Amino acid sequence: MKIIIFFISLFYAASNFAQNTAIKTITINVKGNCEECKDRIENAVDIKGVKHAIWNEVNQILTITYLSNKITTNEIEKVIAASGHDTPNYKSLDYIYNKLPSCCKYRDKKCENK
Repeated sequence: MKIIIFFISLFYAASNFAQNTAIKTITINVKGNCEECKDRIENAVDIKGVKHAIWNEVNQILTITYLSNKITTNEIEKVIAASGHDTPNYKSLDYIYNKLPSCCKYRDKKCENK
């Protein structure tokens, strides 16, 4: 009986450890200009596996907490690029970028709201 309890305890501890190590927090450089960009970027990563995301307009850094066993950083960067914002590994397609409001055109190095 003690052996069974030992193995159950061991299994429980191992599964808790695996779940805890799956939670990661990283930063990604995401191009943008304004509060509207912030909303778009944070909404883009409101997907399964992402627990929390905050984009800082000043330093253009997205801090994201996610479950690495549910989603990869590559997948996260792809959805950001699909929303119109460049990341280190993925550039938004021109036709998507061109649909952004004029104040969000970060490639033009200007913002009407600043």
